Amino acid sequence: MKTFVVYTLARLGLFVAVYGLVWLALFRTVGWNAVTALYTALIAVVVSSLLALVVLRRQRAALAAELAERSQRSTGSDGARGPGSAQRQHGSAQRQHGSAQRPHGSAQRQHGSAQRRHDQAGEDASGVAELGKPGVSKDGNQR
Repeated sequence: MKTFVVYTLARLGLFVAVYGLVWLALFRTVGWNAVTALYTALIAVVVSSLLALVVLRRQRAALAAELAERSQRSTGSDGARGPGSAQRQHGSAQRQHGSAQRPHGSAQRQHGSAQRRHDQAGEDASGVAELGKPGVSKDGNQR
């Protein structure tokens, strides 16, 4: 946690320093209003981000190592997360097994509905529907 706070404060300090430098550079040449303050902030964000890549490399590496270690600790050696995770995984496996049995019944329902659509479409045994005249519906009404 300390590494996170140090890195965050370093990034914030770098932004404030760059903002101050840009403001000092533009103060006498540009009329100061909300728009110039916004542009100054945008310039400071870009410049401080690029500087942070170079200047704060060690702090960023330390933060990444700390986060990786914390992640490794929380998942444990078996990849499970926290206490009781084996029970949650077992319950999840049972739910997946139960859902694997459902598609058989739904496949039969889908087959039945496909058969109804087949019968309604007027398809012959080869599965090809008969086409009528263009612009005329099956009941003979012209569209």
